[in-house]
Amino acid sequence: MARYIGPVCRLCRREGMKLYLKGERCYGPKCAVSEEKKRNFPPGQHGQARKPKIAGYGLQLREKQKTKRYFGLGETQFRNLFEKAATSKGITGEVMLQMLETRLDSAVFRTGFATSRAFARQVVRHGHVLVNGKKVNIPSFQVKPGDEISVREKSRENTAILGAREATAHLPSPTWLEVDRDNLKARVTGLPKREELVQINLNEQLIVELYSK
Repeated sequence: MARYIGPVCRLCRREGMKLYLKGERCYGPKCAVSEEKKRNFPPGQHGQARKPKIAGYGLQLREKQKTKRYFGLGETQFRNLFEKAATSKGITGEVMLQMLETRLDSAVFRTGFATSRAFARQVVRHGHVLVNGKKVNIPSFQVKPGDEISVREKSRENTAILGAREATAHLPSPTWLEVDRDNLKARVTGLPKREELVQINLNEQLIVELYSK
């Protein structure tokens, strides 16, 4: 699977909004699309040229790209998840966002034990995370109500994880997670509601329309 390894701030500039891809930096004045920087135009030599009007397919494509980049997924992985959501009960768009948000890497990010989803993915892959007391190193693992997510005993002195906990202390925890920051653990109490699924403005219906053609 192809993986983007370039500067992630370019992705935020391409979408014209914060995608919260770089942890702490996204909340400070160094963010590329912050008021201080005022670089909320697309990257490249033609970035500041007059923007063409986007409609129809272009809008749908931009919404899909924005969502993929926000959650850090490739095209194949994102398409497979959409198809799974399309065959599940409920509104396809909302089910898709629920599946994205209840991935293990996303849940670890939302607990505040990682400053970004990319860092959360690394924490999971390196075996620092337990689900119901068992090590799970698959970022796409789907957590469900009742599951307990915790940092394993040997990793509780990890300076990167402890630093992330301190850096995210000012951020509120979502209502579907009961977080015990002191003991580096959290319990999934339910499924996320639509209004708290993501930090950015998304129109999931455009993605449904795009993939339904």
